[in-house]
Amino acid sequence: MSIVYPTLPKYFNVAGPCIPDRHYMIPALARLPEAQKLAQQGHYFVIHAARQSGKTTLLNALTDEINAQGQFYALYCSLETVQGYEKPEQGLPMVIEKINTAILISPILSNMQISPQPSGALGSGIFLALHNIAKSLDRPLIIFFDEADCLSGQTLITFLRQLRDGYVNRGRAPFPWSISLIGMRDIRDFKAHIRPDSETLGSASPFNIVTKALTLDNFTQEQIAALYQQHSEATGQVFEPDAVEQAFYWSQGQPWLVNALARQVVDEDMGGDYTKPVTSTHIDNAAEAIMQRRDTHIDSLLERLKEPRVRKVLEPLFCGGEPEVDPLDDDTKFCVDLGLVKWEKRGVLRPSNPIYRDVMVRTLNYKTQITLPESLINRWMDGKNLDMSALLKEFQQFWRENSDIWIAKYEYKEAAPHLILQAFLQRVVNGGGHIEREYALGTGRVDVCAVYAGRRYPVEVKLAGKRALAEGLEQLERYADKCGAAEGWLVIFDRASDKSWDEKIFWNTQHLPSGKTAYIVGC
Repeated sequence: MSIVYPTLPKYFNVAGPCIPDRHYMIPALARLPEAQKLAQQGHYFVIHAARQSGKTTLLNALTDEINAQGQFYALYCSLETVQGYEKPEQGLPMVIEKINTAILISPILSNMQISPQPSGALGSGIFLALHNIAKSLDRPLIIFFDEADCLSGQTLITFLRQLRDGYVNRGRAPFPWSISLIGMRDIRDFKAHIRPDSETLGSASPFNIVTKALTLDNFTQEQIAALYQQHSEATGQVFEPDAVEQAFYWSQGQPWLVNALARQVVDEDMGGDYTKPVTSTHIDNAAEAIMQRRDTHIDSLLERLKEPRVRKVLEPLFCGGEPEVDPLDDDTKFCVDLGLVKWEKRGVLRPSNPIYRDVMVRTLNYKTQITLPESLINRWMDGKNLDMSALLKEFQQFWRENSDIWIAKYEYKEAAPHLILQAFLQRVVNGGGHIEREYALGTGRVDVCAVYAGRRYPVEVKLAGKRALAEGLEQLERYADKCGAAEGWLVIFDRASDKSWDEKIFWNTQHLPSGKTAYIVGC
């Protein structure tokens, strides 16, 4: 007997795959129409995208749609629980068990007489299991292996090789018509799952039969508007155009964040009062709440900051970094696939969205924020103005006295000066303002803007070098103009060990060609 679920109002989903009858959602098949075409044509292919981007929602929709059409059987199978079993004698039986379980819970395949259990050795177990299933069916079989990049070591290699064996022998022995591997990473990057030193998959890839690698893009601003409009039609509550625009700004279309922002506003902040329109201010407040709360999705990303390969990429990012970045570097691609960072057209690597951007810095310097002296709070704010010059002079003294101690506490030691300065500013303005920041690998700078009582205080941060002063002043002038400020501050950190503190600590004032005033702060 099937369960009859009550009809309930839809809501913005932030936990697990979206279900059409329960959640507001962008039609999943419309996000990647090419996937269904490839599967029906009999191709083996890959779908990769960052976590919480809608992959499983898409796969559920593909499975249901293909089964409903009646030409093929489609099976969804998650391999997530096979993670960590690198030895084939452990991992491959678990893969077969997951296939068997997927059949048992499949609405269309569970009542059929299918024998997935193989009788062969490990070297042919997956092949025989899938062969037995395919020959038991009266239609071609399409399988979507979700979380395929959870496989590792020899389990991964053997699994891929047996899929390839089945593919090339499909004309002689029944085997799945189409197989798709889905995960965060493209198949060409699975080498990172073999062993820590990134051994290759071999001169001939065990899965070099892939026709195409597809990826799920983030939502566009128009798609966000369409998603929020579903709520408006159901409740009468309007998302103003500037609210949609601000939601796109904070999330850059990342699906989980798009839903989380809306849920925070309509369910938490407004308490289900649908009589009030949603404004950009509501979205800004929701973004701040999400950043402070650090939900499970964000926390799982932040755990990655501890990994050496992630630190290798992000540490220069937090400093502005050098422009020479190899986009083919596996560690860089790993961070892109995680969804932490993204490439811009001009070859600059930056955080994927402003929420990730801010929460990464806040996470790395949080201990500094909460352990800085209580005397820092509200000392330079009078309700109308922030005395940024006095604040940074205080920081110079703090840095002179404490830099060695504080840097030693950081795993990201090269980025420690930038992180500590931002912690210092964050701690101060938490008393009534907020910090906006911009940083990207390849820009050679970090932009920080303190916002207090409606005024903006731009700060440019650079590491000392031959052109640090000249470049820094040019960059500060542009940043101050962007912020609409008449003055700005250029902080230059000098890490040279052969210089005295008297040489490093200085304060100069310059009038820029635009008429703006620049304060040069040596640290």
